[in-house]
Formats: sequence, C-alpha cells, structure tokens
Amino acid sequence: MSDKNVSFVRTKMLPQSEPPIGQRGVVKWIRENLFSSWLNAILTLVSIWLVWFVVSHLTPWFANSVWAAESLSQCREIRDATIGNGVPSACFAVITDRWQQLLFGFYPNTEYWRPVLALVLFVVGILPALFTAIPRKFLIGTAVTPFVLFWLLWGGSVWTTAAGALGFVIGYYAFKLLTDRAGLIVGVGGAVGISFAYWLFAAGPLGDALHSILPIGIQYVESKNFGGFTLSVVIGVSGIILSLPLGILLALGRKSDMFIVNKLSTGFIEVIRGVPLIVWLFTASLILNYFLPPGTNFDLMLRVIIMVTLFSAAYIAEVVRGGLAALPKGQYEAADSLGLDYWKSMRLIILPQALKISIPGIVNTFIGLFKDTTLVVFIGLFDPIGLTNAIRASTNWNGIYWELYVFIGLMFFVFCYSMGRYSLYLEKKLQREHR
Repeated sequence: MSDKNVSFVRTKMLPQSEPPIGQRGVVKWIRENLFSSWLNAILTLVSIWLVWFVVSHLTPWFANSVWAAESLSQCREIRDATIGNGVPSACFAVITDRWQQLLFGFYPNTEYWRPVLALVLFVVGILPALFTAIPRKFLIGTAVTPFVLFWLLWGGSVWTTAAGALGFVIGYYAFKLLTDRAGLIVGVGGAVGISFAYWLFAAGPLGDALHSILPIGIQYVESKNFGGFTLSVVIGVSGIILSLPLGILLALGRKSDMFIVNKLSTGFIEVIRGVPLIVWLFTASLILNYFLPPGTNFDLMLRVIIMVTLFSAAYIAEVVRGGLAALPKGQYEAADSLGLDYWKSMRLIILPQALKISIPGIVNTFIGLFKDTTLVVFIGLFDPIGLTNAIRASTNWNGIYWELYVFIGLMFFVFCYSMGRYSLYLEKKLQREHR
C-alpha cells in the first residue's frame, strides 16, 4: 500500500488547553445559576431590579447621615446646610444622644459597668457548656456564674445572694442522700421541699446576720429601673436557660406511661401553647396579684421571667417529643437489653440522640423567645421598643422613627444570628462525631 493511502497518524500530543469560556469560571456559574432557563432569567432580572431599587434609595439615606445633633430640627438644619434641602438623610444623632437609654434603660448612670461586666462574665461562664474543647473543670465556674450575675445586676448585700445560692447546695445533697435511701421520686420531692423551706425561713435571716458581721455589698437597683437591651437580655437569657430542662422534663412526662404524669404534662403543654404569650404576660402583670396574699410584693420582672419560661418550655417539650418520636424503637430496646433503668437509659442513650435531632427546632424556639421579649412593652416594662416611644415623646426627637428601629433591629440581629451560627456549628460537630 502506498503512503498516499495511509491515514494521518499523530506523532505527538497536543498541549492541554483550557475549556471554552462558556464552560468555565464566572460565565459558567452565571449560566447555570442565573440564566439556566427562561423563568430563571426573568426572576434574575426582576431580583436585580429590586436590589438596585432598594440600594439606590437606601444608600443616599445612609451616606448622608447626621451623627452629631441635639434634636431632630437641628439634624435637619445641619443636613440643609451641608448637603441640601430635602436630600434623603438619616438622623442617627438620636442614637449617639440616647444610646445609653436604649441599652440600659433607667439603670443608674454610675452603675453601667455592672451590666457590661455581667454580660462579659455570662459569655465567659457559658463557654465551657458550649464548647467541649474547654476543660470540664471550668463547669464549676458556669454553675457559680448565675449567682454572680444576679448580684451584679440587682446589687445589695453579697451575703443575701450567697445565702440564696446555699439553698441549691442543700437541695443537691438532700437529693443524693434521699435518693440513695428512698428512691428517685422521694429524692426529688424531698430536695425541692427542703430547699424551698430553707429559702422561705432561713435564707433571709442568714444573709442579714452575715451582712451585720461583715457588710459587703453594692448599690441596690430595683427591677423597674431595668430597660432597653439589658431588660431584653435578662428576660431572654433567663427564659432560655430555665425553659430547656423544664421542657425536657415535660416531654418525658408526656411520653410517660404513668397516667397522672402523662395527663398533667399534656394538659400543661396544651393550655400554655393554646394561649398567646401576650395573654400570659397580662396574667403575670394583673391577674396573678389576686391570688397572692394582701400586701405581697411579687416583683413584676420575676413574674414575667416565670411566664416566659413556662411558655417557652411548652414549645421546647413538643420539639423534644418530636426528637424522641424520631428515634427507632431499637434504641429503646438496646437500652433495655443493657439492663439500664429508665433514667440511665434516657441520660446515656435516648436523650443525647433526641436532642441532637431537635437542635434546629430548639434554637428556633430560643430565637423566637428572645424576639418575643419585646412584648413586655404592653405590661409597662421599657424594652427597646418601649423606649422608642419614650424618646419620641420628648420635644427634641418627636417625629423620628426609622433610625431607632434600624438600631434596634441590628442589635436583635446580632444576638439571634449568633444563636443561629452556634446551632449550625453544633449540628456539624455532632454529625462529624457520629460518622
């Protein structure tokens, strides 16, 4: 066969070349994610227009902000003199003028360091409970932190707080002693009864006696002086911390085979969930006093914390119950096959898995609870929303709205976003550990 009939044979490889521009980089991403079909193309164009419309109107408002003024009228005068008459401009001078009130309410000016220090100690104290990388021995500090925070925020004699904390220590040892001798039910009931008896009859006189010997204390601040984000954080954090264990117990009670425990837990959950939170807050504010002895001074803030805790616990109970129901029956049978009693099987096998499944729902409930703290404005407590009305009531800032709500929304976003990010971190960590 002649060479003219031989097909072309490549003797060397061609150098590697990049894919076509339409199949790589930004162009490929845009084609696949923004213009993959005619419907997506229309939605992309509409979305771009909406973003441009919002940004084009808000950017001048923020860019032309006035931060130094003593009133809304002065803010407008500065705008007219420097930018132009009628130009969109935010008057954030109200934030620089009233930020202390928005953060601390009517807390004494000279005592602002106390809520700030309390927030720092709370973050430091809760870290060992949130992150396993921190040695477990620091959980002792976590247990002590609530009492330190209470003393910092409300003040008074340090011995009064110490005497109150002693009631938990007495209850703990009473629980261990009675449980070893008479069983769990007697241990729980006895510990609660002994602790309450101590708080009612012995804690007060003991604190007064110690204070008379060695007076140590700081200025007492009444609950009515709490306001702004200090009030929201105190109510929200207290409700979150107290409602989780109570919600878990209610969930276990609703799943229990004991008739009375089951029906009481179910009735509590359904009644609490069936009524709006604002109704329970009015109940705490107005109706609860009718059931108390005449002359009883039951702090309104404490009543609100109790109602918020009970309301959140009912929702947490249903979230946890969903996690318990999602577990395969084999997990319960495995716990029984190991010879574990009810509480050990729940603590070691069932609840860890159920709570892992329930993390998104639990955190979602906590975020909703923290935002619902703004409802206390309807019962006379000055949360950040309530303080906006007080600020606008002054002649200096009458007529200002959006700047206050932007600041409040940003503060709530910081807290709620932080909880959401920790939830995602915890979910990913637990998924890695169980692979």
